Amino acid sequence: MKKEVELMKHFVGIVGGTNVGSTNRKLLQYMAQHFASEAEIELVEIGNLPVFNKPQNKVLPSAVLPLVEKIEQADGVIISTPEYDHSAPAALMNVLNWLSYGVYPFVDKPVMITGCSYGTLGSSRAQAHLRQMLDAPELKARIMPSSEFLLGHSLAAFDDQGQLQDAEQVQRLTGLFHDFCLFVDITKQLTETLEVDKVAAANFDWKKGSAS
Repeated sequence: MKKEVELMKHFVGIVGGTNVGSTNRKLLQYMAQHFASEAEIELVEIGNLPVFNKPQNKVLPSAVLPLVEKIEQADGVIISTPEYDHSAPAALMNVLNWLSYGVYPFVDKPVMITGCSYGTLGSSRAQAHLRQMLDAPELKARIMPSSEFLLGHSLAAFDDQGQLQDAEQVQRLTGLFHDFCLFVDITKQLTETLEVDKVAAANFDWKKGSAS
């Protein structure tokens, strides 16, 4: 019997900030290149999205719809977040607001969180904040547990070719990425509650504190 060929995974990589020189973008670009033989990582920018204004008719702006489709079709999502004032940046919170308002592409979707910062902590508090947001009833993502990749002093972390210079960081990132690929495979088997979870997300009522 011939061994079935495993299809290459497709991930959406969300650049969590809008800074032109963001090291979080550099990290995702590095991952897309470094793991190119194992998965396709499609980078997505969020700076062109309008500010969330909770439209009463729940009709999303046209700029949001392609991202909804990309996430729905992807095997998983990788988010690389900077940290501002001990939290994820406003632009990233804005996109999550849109992606949980009448659409629910994150429900049961595998997510890996990474992050860079100029200082020592590597966006640790922003990543903790992001985990809280992704666990909200209308998002309900499947976040890979115990998997923080914290890249501190990120301005000096990459060489002129965009390669991550620290061998230990490369080793850790590689291990986490392989774990994420396995996490995605395991998650694909957990399908019994997907439709129920999507209905629950759509019907959640904060006034009642539960699905309506």
